[in-house]
Amino acid sequence: MSIRKLTIMALLVAIAVAGSTFVSIPTGIARAYPVQHAINVIGAIILGPVPTVMVAFVTAIIRILTGTGSLLAIPGSVIGALCAALAYKYSGKQWLAGIGEMFGTGIIASLIAVPYAHLVMGTSVAALFFMPAFLTSSTIGAILGIVIASNLRKTMFVTNLNTLLK
Repeated sequence: MSIRKLTIMALLVAIAVAGSTFVSIPTGIARAYPVQHAINVIGAIILGPVPTVMVAFVTAIIRILTGTGSLLAIPGSVIGALCAALAYKYSGKQWLAGIGEMFGTGIIASLIAVPYAHLVMGTSVAALFFMPAFLTSSTIGAILGIVIASNLRKTMFVTNLNTLLK
């Protein structure tokens, strides 16, 4: 992995962590942190699957350690990052990266969060308990990520970045 790619990854982690301290939306049972999901979409488009998952995981760990995220930050961000990156990798379409993020976090991660919360956090909740909050957060973030990525592409930043990272 190149120094440039590692630098971009570190920058995305920093933006996601900082963003989680400033931008949160109450969604009933939880708070939505859409910046993480926006970073997942942007990372999916400019970095690919493995680096994007690494960014999501490191961000989740830092958020847990700093108290800006719960243990649910791990499945909530990593699964969405993987789905977004795979959707973009195999389609080349930014909007599908957003759909991948929403499906990965909003559906898959919300369902995995139930047994995960039971094992790791000792809480028992119904199967669809996390879905509204996860879907809200990932939808807002995915839309934000697509808008940012589209604007980056217009400035040729992403095209030049992809060339530099190869």
